[in-house]
Amino acid sequence: QVQLVESGGGLVQAGDSLRLSCAASGRTLSTYVMGWFRQAPGKEREFAAAISRTGGSTQYADSVKGRFTISRDNAKNTVYLQMNNLKPEDTAVYHCAATSAVWSNNINRRTFHSWGQGTQVTVSS
Repeated sequence: QVQLVESGGGLVQAGDSLRLSCAASGRTLSTYVMGWFRQAPGKEREFAAAISRTGGSTQYADSVKGRFTISRDNAKNTVYLQMNNLKPEDTAVYHCAATSAVWSNNINRRTFHSWGQGTQVTVSS
């Protein structure tokens, strides 16, 4: 198992930026495809971004494409989510997650077996 801890969330205004971090322990991060998911109040958890084991491939939900950037530093066992031009609809608890599955063009949250506790992102208008 790998343990994941997110950080970097907070309260910002529309148009601001945040960078979330996900620190891994227990296993080497490079073992896993990593993803970011978000869950707004009263809604299902949804996919935001994913990155392949070496960082060569990324995938984004249409709602965040062009604004969010996922990256990883395997030497630091850390995954990042740079969020620019934040909108009120981005308000959610953001979770990072890990999967041992092969990289896929169709990311599904059910594939991910390890999850962080989440960090709150609130965007005011």
